[in-house]
Amino acid sequence: MDLRRRPPKPPVNSNPNGSSYPSSYQPRSSDDDHRLRTASIAPPPKASDALPLPLYLTNAVFFTLFFSVAYYLLHRWRDKIRYNTPLHVVTITELGAIIALIASFIYLLGFFGIDFVQSFISRASGDAWDLADTIDEDDHRLVTCSPPTPIVSVTKLPIPEPIVTEALPEEDEEVVKSVLDGVIPSYSLESRLGDCKRAASIRREALQRVTGRSLEGLPLDGFDYESILGQCCEMPVGYIQIPVGIAGPLLLDGFEYSVPMATTEGCLVASTNRGCKAMYISGGATSTVLKDGMTRAPVVRFASARRASELKFFLENPENFDTLAVVFNRSSRFARLQNVKCTIAGKNAYVRFSCSTGDAMGMNMVSKGVQNVLEYLTDDFPDMDVIGISGNYCSDKKPAAVNWIEGRGKSVVCEAVIRGEIVNKVLKTSVAALVELNMLKNLAGSAVAGSLGGFNAHASNIVSAVFIATGQDPAQNVESSQCITMMEAINDGKDIHISVTMPSIEVGTVGGGTQLASQSACLNLLGVKGASKESPGMNARRLATIVAGAVLAGELSLMSAIAAGQLVRSHMKYNRSSRDISGGATTTTTAT
Repeated sequence: MDLRRRPPKPPVNSNPNGSSYPSSYQPRSSDDDHRLRTASIAPPPKASDALPLPLYLTNAVFFTLFFSVAYYLLHRWRDKIRYNTPLHVVTITELGAIIALIASFIYLLGFFGIDFVQSFISRASGDAWDLADTIDEDDHRLVTCSPPTPIVSVTKLPIPEPIVTEALPEEDEEVVKSVLDGVIPSYSLESRLGDCKRAASIRREALQRVTGRSLEGLPLDGFDYESILGQCCEMPVGYIQIPVGIAGPLLLDGFEYSVPMATTEGCLVASTNRGCKAMYISGGATSTVLKDGMTRAPVVRFASARRASELKFFLENPENFDTLAVVFNRSSRFARLQNVKCTIAGKNAYVRFSCSTGDAMGMNMVSKGVQNVLEYLTDDFPDMDVIGISGNYCSDKKPAAVNWIEGRGKSVVCEAVIRGEIVNKVLKTSVAALVELNMLKNLAGSAVAGSLGGFNAHASNIVSAVFIATGQDPAQNVESSQCITMMEAINDGKDIHISVTMPSIEVGTVGGGTQLASQSACLNLLGVKGASKESPGMNARRLATIVAGAVLAGELSLMSAIAAGQLVRSHMKYNRSSRDISGGATTTTTAT
């Protein structure tokens, strides 16, 4: 609606002719009417009228200026990088080019908003508020403008039906409305309310109203939300239920373990349990921790490759190690620097620090130690530019050859000898069939696939299940599952020797998710809860050997099932749900 200001009416007096027109009224001629009509349709002033050149010429000038100076500056900066000239040193010509670039950018930015500027100027002009002379002075109706017809029709998404939820207390209802209105950020509910359970409930209700989707199947009650505040999960709205099965007893190094496995894959726990049984009857398995050290590798840059090489020689010089270790070990009473390796890529140096971390998985611990060393190195290498605390040479949560060769976390080898009669009776296959299948599948097949550390049947299955049950970082399953499975016929082909070598099992028994109630209970079941009081790091190393032992059992059982042709049949029997979750009715599943 366009509201316009009306000029005050002159006083109306009766003229000698008896009409009600003002006494000063004079009839308008046809020329006057033409001039008024012409004035009433005159276009409003435009912002481009203030430009010294036509709009299209001005745009062309600034477009040309913008791209020209941009090309010039990029060309100059390339030369500076090539000749090792500091980028912050600029000449008068370069300074002028930078100013021209900024000015042209500002103009072009305003050009795309020219319509807005024109409408703003039109409204600010006093003439735009005057009534057109063509409107009769006695007409007091408001002038309205209908909105323009949209050129493109927009299809709106259907609005979900409102979610029916339980009534909230009046105070909580007000908080929900504040979250929906953006007055209270959802992430700040815990700090504002001081009650983590109540914050999760309010956040959950606000989420349901915003999305129009129900979270009825996601449980809220029965969880300690205080335990995850500031360390495990942000903005919680509930928790996921994952069933935990037990495989075992796993007879490993003379001790029996009941291995908790959190999984939703049918047959996995049963298969691992069968492998544990075969190993138990045959005398159990033995394990060895080959190496124990968490790594972090920052990336730093110098002005030349020679300077980067000087850093490499300094760090790898044995005479400097003790000094570096003192600086590194300040970060924690458990962190102990083991070695430093540096590799060069042009002017960039990737420095891989390895240290023991006690019973913690140790990523934060090693990162703090690396930060201390980098600050110390700035005295001897002031020109060192730290690009990132992690340069992916660590390498964390990614498949990498450096982990496969050098190891990361706990490097473990686990072995067992399974008697021939156990292979036949329990595993339902033969020694010769297992050895041949392992060679063609786990070794040759993985090589054909170009696998990196994947010379196994399904190590990640067991690693992931144990990791989730014991509160480890599930993402580190990537490198922790690197494994090579070896099988060899011994005792004239009667028995089989099986082993798994896993160079980078990354586990801890303190910190992170290990302190949550459910995960802590699973660690307690294994006898490795918390920090070891006898020797720092013993519990974490023992957990790594249990993981390797469970992988050994899983490999033995799955390979036997494949060799005996039982894999598909067992999965059709135990890994297929007969429930129709869409409608609640039960149906019969037939394997085909």
